[in-house]
Amino acid sequence: MADKATLEINGDKYEFPLKVGSENEVAIDIKTLRNATGGVITIDPGYKNTGSCESAITFLDGEKGILRYRGYSIEELAEKADFLEVAYLLIFGELPTQEQLNKFEADIKDKSVVDDDIKKILDAFPKAAHPMGVLSSLTSALTAFYPSSVDVNSEEAMYNAIVRILAKFPILVAWTMRKKHGLPLEYGDDNLGYVENVLKMMFKKPNSEYEQNPILVNALDKLLILHADHEQNCSTSTVRIAGSSHAGLFVSLASGISALWGPLHGGANQAVLEMLEAIREDGGDTKKYMAKAKDKNDPFRLMGFGHRVYKNFDPRAKIIKVAADEVLGDLGVEDPILDIAKGLEKEALEDQYFVDRKLYPNVDFYSGIIYRAMGIPVEMFTVMFALGRLPGWIAQWREMRLRNEPIGRPRQLYVGETHRDFKTIDKR
Repeated sequence: MADKATLEINGDKYEFPLKVGSENEVAIDIKTLRNATGGVITIDPGYKNTGSCESAITFLDGEKGILRYRGYSIEELAEKADFLEVAYLLIFGELPTQEQLNKFEADIKDKSVVDDDIKKILDAFPKAAHPMGVLSSLTSALTAFYPSSVDVNSEEAMYNAIVRILAKFPILVAWTMRKKHGLPLEYGDDNLGYVENVLKMMFKKPNSEYEQNPILVNALDKLLILHADHEQNCSTSTVRIAGSSHAGLFVSLASGISALWGPLHGGANQAVLEMLEAIREDGGDTKKYMAKAKDKNDPFRLMGFGHRVYKNFDPRAKIIKVAADEVLGDLGVEDPILDIAKGLEKEALEDQYFVDRKLYPNVDFYSGIIYRAMGIPVEMFTVMFALGRLPGWIAQWREMRLRNEPIGRPRQLYVGETHRDFKTIDKR
């Protein structure tokens, strides 16, 4: 392969170096394009063909259905690691030793108290407030209690900031749900693991003991791992570009939460449940809706099938399907919505139209099913996504700051009015 790419504009030729990634991905380095050509830029709406950075965190090959964190396959991590091990791997680059993991867990527990004044901020929200708006606000509000900027040149300062947000974020997640349901705010238990604590803080009733269900713990642990990072998606890119201005970790994360809130991003599993509810209200005929999905003239869209990045299959869906079957089997939930979901899944996997187009159920389809079976309300689904994505956002922010990347400042192609003379108001 040549080590340069040649671009010809109006007869003039310009050469730009090629960069090759560790997985043999090729990129044209055009950072000198504008200066070399006297102002020419590229235009790429949605940045579908533009690499915004070099990153050593996550490798994703959508055509082959590959997802790896720091070189480890998502399949192996979901089977053999727990969420905090994966968080440590993403953030610090290597799987922790037992000693490192013990310290990591102990330090997180040590920081897992939220200033009581945060409750006052939470109280100011009406119950009708969407949990994602509440979560973004509370995450940003942490800056008021820890106002000093993180010294990115100090490993200790960076570590303390990371541990602090990993400790407090699950509490904010649980509080957003309990606020919605009028339940007293619950703290965690130092005798429990990270994921067990999340479940207890969310679901413990004030008049009874909370009993852990290991199948639910395992399913949530896997869901959080599967969502932990996904390369330069919308929310991750938002975290990086906000942090590129040297905005602090907490407010950069809050910006990522806001980006994740959109229905085209983190809201996809919520959209799945809303679709299933609409099908139920229309009689629950899955065959009818599969036919609608195949009709190009029908506006109906089958949510939770196929994926923008994965053109073959979503490797995360294969893993979480097993957990979904275990949860539904263990809980014995009788729910027409879940019955419709299972019917759609079966038909899509057997229907040649969907098989030929590789429109398999994706991770959003199965995660929505699991969350509903667990009793998590639909408006909390994206909040749970944020909890899983937290270590990925942290890792991306940390990498961006340690590499001292320049402030993000995309260009544009102006298509507005050319120069016009100002008219006084009596002549307009």
